[in-house]
Amino acid sequence: MASPVPIPAPTRDDAAGPRARLAIPVLAYCGILMAVMQTVVVPLLPDLPRLTGASPAAVSWMVTAALLSGAVLTPVLGRAGDMYGKRRVLLLSFTLMAAGSVICALTSQIGVLIAARALQGAASSVVPLSISILRDELPAERRGSAIALMSSTVGIGAALGLPAAAMVIQYADWHTMFWVTAALGATGVALIRWAVPESPVREPGRFDVPGALGLAAGLVCLLLAVSQGGQWGWGSARVVGLFLTAVVVLALWWWRQLRAERPLVDLRLVSRPRVGLSHVAALLTGFAFYANSLVTAQLVQAPRASGYGLGLSIVQTGLCLLPGGVTMLLFSPLSARISAARGPRVTLALGAAVIAAGYAVRIADSRDLWMIMVGAAVVATGTTLAYSALPALILHAVPAGQTASANGVNVLMRTIGQAVSSAAVAAVLVHHTSLVGGAPVPTLHGYLLAFALAGAIALAACAVALTIPGDTEPDTEPDPEPDPESESESGPDPRCEATGPARDRSPATGDGAMEGA
Repeated sequence: MASPVPIPAPTRDDAAGPRARLAIPVLAYCGILMAVMQTVVVPLLPDLPRLTGASPAAVSWMVTAALLSGAVLTPVLGRAGDMYGKRRVLLLSFTLMAAGSVICALTSQIGVLIAARALQGAASSVVPLSISILRDELPAERRGSAIALMSSTVGIGAALGLPAAAMVIQYADWHTMFWVTAALGATGVALIRWAVPESPVREPGRFDVPGALGLAAGLVCLLLAVSQGGQWGWGSARVVGLFLTAVVVLALWWWRQLRAERPLVDLRLVSRPRVGLSHVAALLTGFAFYANSLVTAQLVQAPRASGYGLGLSIVQTGLCLLPGGVTMLLFSPLSARISAARGPRVTLALGAAVIAAGYAVRIADSRDLWMIMVGAAVVATGTTLAYSALPALILHAVPAGQTASANGVNVLMRTIGQAVSSAAVAAVLVHHTSLVGGAPVPTLHGYLLAFALAGAIALAACAVALTIPGDTEPDTEPDPEPDPESESESGPDPRCEATGPARDRSPATGDGAMEGA
């Protein structure tokens, strides 16, 4: 793999200027807006069949399309960012999101809406690209808290998006919601261009187009089977065929990536315990986190005749989830301090344990609104700790030229965990229903089983986190020795040459040890 090439680093004056100081809030704004984009369509789902003239099955693709495109594009755009410039690719992904919002605002045709939602899915790459920019640009003392805040934007945006979208839909035409997100997206593009610097670290080479296509085909088959299995039938020919195709395609993709000169994903890094176990922990944490939002929203909206439901509206439901988003915002600095003092793997293990404790609260009492909100907030707190630790683990374990692609894979694993969580929770609730007013409604026992399942997965994530090698423990396979001939042609590694405060790689952050990991 080619050595990273240097881009002229910003001067000290540029790094301390007003625009540079705004880079963190601008990137956080973009992360929050990305999460808002993923949730704004949820309040619309019950009414979209009437508004578009489409079937409920077709309408569900408004969610599925964004999920699939986000899963496929996140690692692809992450790799492109490492090669061609993270800011450039960040602008591209945000522009696609804004364009998708404009198209949604202009049409009521379900096919066009689904295609536009697929465009919006490109914004899923915002968080890994932003984290990589922060790693390259910030001095060591600011890096941990900024990355923790960026990781928390996923939960903050999800908590803000649901009530905001519900209120817009309740008091205005549903297209207005997409005009609002389009305007916010255009603002994000302008702010990125003004305040976010281009990262000086790149890894040149030819983009692995066959690898990108193979990964896309395998992920689409896998996630399509997971997301539609409940509707199509888990034993149906379509679902079984998709699973088998996914296994074959991803196995061939893995085989080719190991032999490619410049692979889309460096699987030699993934095979290291510090990286591979971080990805496994991301998958399990994504599963555990997502069940909280799914189950809470359904539980509080259940009719009072069920004996446990509160019969809340979608706006009231969103307001119930709002404290969780505020909690994530407040606890992100704490997670950075724990990682600085004890290491990110301890923060990850602690976060997963707190998630499990939150589900224990949910099992103890899921009838009183205040206890429901407390349990959801505890899960959100654990999610903040875990999600802030995951990128820190990745940054400590991969070379600077592969941070965006490696974090993209980590976000992909979270996405797969969330998709599996959605399917698993749906399967549990479908098998535990009772008739209320002639309509099937999940029983309280079904919800408690879903909580128990999510809590058990959180404990598994905690166990995996504790097995991740610490910063002082060597990986099983060291980096290969640099090729002197290649180094003489490409020049020394810019990570050793770059100057200025933004290039400080102090041992306290783990980045110094990372270079030889």
